Parts: sequence; C-alpha cells; structure tokens
Amino acid sequence: MKNWLLATLAGVLTFSTGLFPFASHAQQPVYNFSPVNQYDINLTAAYWNPIIAYVTEKSGIKLNLKIGRTSADTTSYVLAKEVEFVFTNHLFSPEREQLGWKVFGRRNTPPIHGQIVVPENSPITDIAQLKGQEVAFAGPEAFYIYKVPYAHLLSKSIDVKVVFAGNQNAAFAQLFSGKVVASGGNSQLVEGYTQREGKKFRVLWSSEGFTDLALMVSGKVPEADARKVATAFIDMSKDPKGREILHQASKAVGLPSDAYFIPATSADYASYKRFFQNAPVNLH
Repeated sequence: MKNWLLATLAGVLTFSTGLFPFASHAQQPVYNFSPVNQYDINLTAAYWNPIIAYVTEKSGIKLNLKIGRTSADTTSYVLAKEVEFVFTNHLFSPEREQLGWKVFGRRNTPPIHGQIVVPENSPITDIAQLKGQEVAFAGPEAFYIYKVPYAHLLSKSIDVKVVFAGNQNAAFAQLFSGKVVASGGNSQLVEGYTQREGKKFRVLWSSEGFTDLALMVSGKVPEADARKVATAFIDMSKDPKGREILHQASKAVGLPSDAYFIPATSADYASYKRFFQNAPVNLH
C-alpha cells in the first residue's frame, strides 16, 4: 500500500503538464480533467492519478489532471474554459447550467449531506452557540461544505465569521487545532477523515441528501471522444485491473471500497437545482 501511494504521489509534480506520454497518440487531442479538490492537493492527486491513467489507456483519449490550490481555483479553470472533463457539483446553479456541460456519470455512493460539525468533545451542542464565532468552510465554491450549511445558518439568522480554508482537510485541521470552533462538512469526507485520522466529530446539523459529484463533459468535446472516455469510466469496475485501482484509490481517501462509477444524467441532480431555487438571496 505504501509503495502504491508513493508511486501515485510521484505524479503530483506533473499533474498540470501531462501525465502519460503515449507516442502512438501524439496527434490525438489532450483533454484537461478537473476534479473538485475534496482533499489536499497530494491526496486529490493520489486518488485521481491512477484512475486517469486507466481511463487514458482504455479509451485511447489522453486526459491531463488539472487542479488548482483550492476548489475555487480549480473551478476557475472550468469557468475559463480551460477544461474539458470535470468531476464536480459546481455547475448546477441556473447561470452555470447555460454553459453546456453534460452529466455522464457519478460514483455509486450513498447520498451526501452538507453538515456543521464540531469535535466530539466540544462544549458546543447547538448551532445557535455559533453566533459570532469563527467557522471554517472549504471555500466559496464548495457546495456541501459551504453553500449548504451556510445557507442554513443564514436561514436561522445565525451570523458567523466565515473562514475559508481551501479544502475539507484544511478546514478540519483548523477545527482540531482550535483556530475555529466549528466547520462545514461533507458527510462523505467527514467519515473518511475519521477513518484516516482517527478524529471524531459531533454533527450539529445535517442537510437533506444530495447525489455524489458528477462526471461531466464540455459541449466542445467531439461526441466520439466523450463516449470513449465515458465508457472507460463506467466500465472500470467490470475489469479486474480497473476494480483494483478503484479499490486502492478509495481506500487511500476513506471511501467505500466499491465506490465505482455508474451512468448518470442531469435528472440525478434535481436536488441541487431545488437548492439554488430556494437559497437565500444573500448567499454568496
């Protein structure tokens, strides 16, 4: 396991310049793939590098991992049209639905809840106690970790001091170091952090469930290329090599071992659209 992680982490240094040079595909286009930073950069790359290597090999379409320092930075690449494939939930607001992205897949994980969490031994037992306190969130683009819990706080007129940490791991680091009293959370990542780090949480509030992030393709990608990439993702669990890659990648970040990719459509993300329709007008 250690050797596998070291091998995948070695790709971190090259994720923005092209990971897999295939001479036979020299004339083929290279497409950037940007997954939302759910973890720090190293762990995000450790999860996605082997998956992208597999999809590149199976599809014959070269994908390049392109991630920024924070989830907001990564989404800025998407909005600047520097990316062709994404794993995200940042594109379901009314204005961004007009950008032409198409959902083709997702992970077969349970619904995810936006949460507000504190350490298990915290004296805080109710979100009303957070008024005027510093609360960490991943960043302004983060759906589960910022928009959903912060919208709930606004709806309850609980004014907190927002601290943007950059990603979920960084928010939890501030929480357990005592720099903030609470954190926004993604239930999937809360559980994964507990498994990896042994830290326990008290959940003060949890939202309705939302479908896990979407695999999406830009409208500028030729249909044939989009289909090949989609097929490689979706069929990954049917191949022993693909299943093992997914198993090891999931284990590294604390996901269920059978967190593989399945087909999806825009209809699977209706709950996101309802959220934006009902979100407080002062949610920024």
